[in-house]
This record gives sequence, structure tokens and C-alpha cells, in this order.
Amino acid sequence: MKRQVYEVLQQLSFTEYEAKAYVALLKSGAPLSGYAVALQSGVPRSRVYDVLSGLEERGDVIASHESPALYMPIPPRELILRRKKAAEKNFSAAEALFADYEGKKLQKDNIWNLKGREGIFLRLADIIARAQKQIFLEIWPEDIYEIRDALALAAKKGVKITLVVYGKISLPFAEVHEHYPLEENESGGRWLIFSADSQEALAGIVSLAEDCRAAWSAHPGLVIPITQMIIHDLYLLEILKKHHAVLEKSFGKDLCDLRRHFRAYCLYEMEKDGK
Repeated sequence: MKRQVYEVLQQLSFTEYEAKAYVALLKSGAPLSGYAVALQSGVPRSRVYDVLSGLEERGDVIASHESPALYMPIPPRELILRRKKAAEKNFSAAEALFADYEGKKLQKDNIWNLKGREGIFLRLADIIARAQKQIFLEIWPEDIYEIRDALALAAKKGVKITLVVYGKISLPFAEVHEHYPLEENESGGRWLIFSADSQEALAGIVSLAEDCRAAWSAHPGLVIPITQMIIHDLYLLEILKKHHAVLEKSFGKDLCDLRRHFRAYCLYEMEKDGK
């Protein structure tokens, strides 16, 4: 437990010795001299006064003006509140300083390689936050939770969210089109295809943990085909919805005969190429 407290304090800009001194003062429940702090905290006596002086200067402890000086910690609630206010101030300053950089246009000549599921979804959330008008996304229900909040925020600011989902989900802020389910072994894994404002696109496999890979770009040669591919799938889903019985009579339930035909063709081509 004590080790966890030290680690948390170090995340709040305490050094190891500062954390030990602060916790010793908290546990004491009464003011302590520097000598007593050293004894109870394990901070070397040769360092304890420098450590306490640093804590006092930062406002994390209060010192009495007597000889010897006594030290008392500020309450944890006050410590946390001060850190929150400082963090908010720093974030506000950072937003102001980096505002000009956010406005810079993306380089359109590059296609960037993203590795790992976490990195892919962090980048996707960042692009969603920049969207101004329209988001198109094809995704599986198992993966939507990763960016649900980001999509909700985009919708709240007026961005139209249009999804093609390989299964069932409920998103009241989005226009959701249900695609018939696919088996992962049929498709090679769960993928996502994304376009924002027809300016940025991201596509990749997201079901392989750290082996997930995706491509992200503002290159028109990638963005335009991806955007049109999603729109084309929307066309097909509308046709399937309206003429479901006729199409299934010709191609089987969920068009399985058609899917099996082209999947077999793809496998044949891969085997022929020695892949």
C-alpha cells in the first residue's frame, strides 16, 4: 500500500525522498522536526532538510519559524486540488500554444504506417476530434467501444456520423447501417475503414492485438477510394434491404453463395502466387 502511495505521489511530481517525507508527516498526525522526519521516513539526514525545503517552497508542507523548525503537510485533498488546478492551467496554456500547429494542413503525399491496436484507435480518436462535417466508418461491434465517446463528441458538435457495422449496435447519435455478419476466418480478421470529411482516411486490421496494422493518410489516392468504397457499401445495403428476398433467392442467405464464390477466387489467386 505504501509503495503505491509513493508511486502516485511521484506521478504528481514528487521525488522519491519527497514522497517518503510527505507520507511520514501525514502518518505522524503532528508536526515533526527535520530529524524526526528523517527517522520516520528513511530519508537520509544529510538530505532531509533539502527535501523539506523543496516541499515547503512548492507549498506541499508548511514550516514553523522556530528552532528547530517543525513541519506539517498540507491535507491530501488540498494537495490534489492544487495539482488539478496546475494541470488545467498547463493544459490551457498548451492548447493556446499549439493552436497554430493544429491549423496546419496535413501533408498529402505520405501514407503512414500504424502499429498496434491501441495506437490505431488513439490515432482514430484524434482524427475524429478534427472532423468538421462528415464521418464514414465501417467497423465491427466488438470494436466500437474504443471510439464511442469520440464519435459522440463529434456528433454533438454537428458532425454527421454514418456507420456500416458488421452486426448489431445501438448508437442514437449516428446513422447506423447493419451489414450482415461475417466470420473472422472468412474475412481474415476484424477490420475498420474510416473517412473524415473526405480529407483523411484510415484502414486496417484491428483484431490482432499488438500485431494490428493500419494505414493513415490525407493522400487523395487513398482517401477518395476509401470514402467511395464505404458509400458503395451503403448503396449495396440499401439495395439488399429493398430487394432482400430476390437477392437471397439468387445468391443464398446473406448472399453466402456470392461471397463463397469470390472468396474461393481470392484463395485460388493467393495459392497460385505462392502466398
